[in-house]
Amino acid sequence: MRKIAFLRSVGIRRADPYVQQAVRGLAADGIEAGLFHTSGTAGDEDFPGYRERLDRSVTPRELADAVTAWGADAAVSISLPCENALRDAAAKAFLDAVGILTVMTPLAATMLLVDKWETKQLCERAGLLVPDGFRVDSDLLAGRGLAVPGYRDALRVQAERIGYPLMSKPVWDSTSMGIRTLRSPADLDAYLAPGTPVSGPSSAVVSAVVEQVVEGDLCSVDIVGRPGAYQVLPLCWTGRAGAEPVFTFADLRWCGPREEADAAFAEVARTLVDFCGGLGVYGSVNVDMIYTGGRFVILEINPRIGGATTLSCAASGTNTFTSLARLARGLPFTGGTARRVGRAIEFLAGDGIPPAVLTELRRRVRVVTAHELVIDGASHGDIVVITLAEGEEDRTVKALTELHEATGFPAAEVMGKISSLLNRW
Repeated sequence: MRKIAFLRSVGIRRADPYVQQAVRGLAADGIEAGLFHTSGTAGDEDFPGYRERLDRSVTPRELADAVTAWGADAAVSISLPCENALRDAAAKAFLDAVGILTVMTPLAATMLLVDKWETKQLCERAGLLVPDGFRVDSDLLAGRGLAVPGYRDALRVQAERIGYPLMSKPVWDSTSMGIRTLRSPADLDAYLAPGTPVSGPSSAVVSAVVEQVVEGDLCSVDIVGRPGAYQVLPLCWTGRAGAEPVFTFADLRWCGPREEADAAFAEVARTLVDFCGGLGVYGSVNVDMIYTGGRFVILEINPRIGGATTLSCAASGTNTFTSLARLARGLPFTGGTARRVGRAIEFLAGDGIPPAVLTELRRRVRVVTAHELVIDGASHGDIVVITLAEGEEDRTVKALTELHEATGFPAAEVMGKISSLLNRW
């Protein structure tokens, strides 16, 4: 094997530093890596290999043709969010047809997983817990196709059965976009009114899943591999779930010990591995969950790498991008549970980090990555991941507290959350 193409739809820096490590590892084995990306810029420091920027509107066929023209022997999808994973799954069909093995879940399974309602049905059949809910069909609400006079009343009956508050989210969307809270029957009536956008930023009515609000701790897990060999990465904790939707990166995100939850997750992990095998997952999936009352409730299973992939890699000493490259190369792949070798914490610096402060931060603690967080072209400041070994909690709190007192960074609210977390460990 001479060349492996990586397919990417968002800025590559979100994959720091693990994608660079994977690419350098391939180079050491005489394999050239190529980045085919549709967002952001990338230099040698971001991706030390071949790079080709494609238009954001590139079709799956055009993407496959570009990879083929480069002479790839294999390809790996590392795109997100889900609409771009779907693009890569369609490109996989074209690439596989010309003998370019592509590490991506097959298109039929990907189409099920990007549809939140279909995913909910699959999870229930697999014995996984999901929030009670119902599907809202945009065609029926908008009067397209068959006229169903009782449709809105049927939805009202479903809502009364579940109880308020309810949460609506588009069937096709991710990264917490388009979520809307329905607190009362009046809210539901307004939501179902003719001509009212069901959810999402556009004026179009879109199909949605309406479900009960589950309160608890948000968490996610990445599962990487192929049928017969899946590696389950450590749980990452990403905030609180409740009636109000929150920005994905608004809260402290961390990966570390939580004894009771870790024990409860063991059986869920086994069920998820069987779930992935049954669907033929090939590559990576990201599972979003809520931990409440000692149980895990599944929110989504995304057919792609996750937003907390760097965090889980940092805490486990694994490299998801290296794992995906091994799959592309046809090398042996060991499944099982990836154990934590340390703790990792991710937080957002909304105002950015001055270079001198970042230098001082790197001197005081182990910084895995620190870069600008850009989503859909909008900057949200800088995202930082730090890691520490067991027993370094007090030293880390002291180092960050001194930095905060000298520079104001991390912000007081973030510093308080980090101190509280580390004091629990």
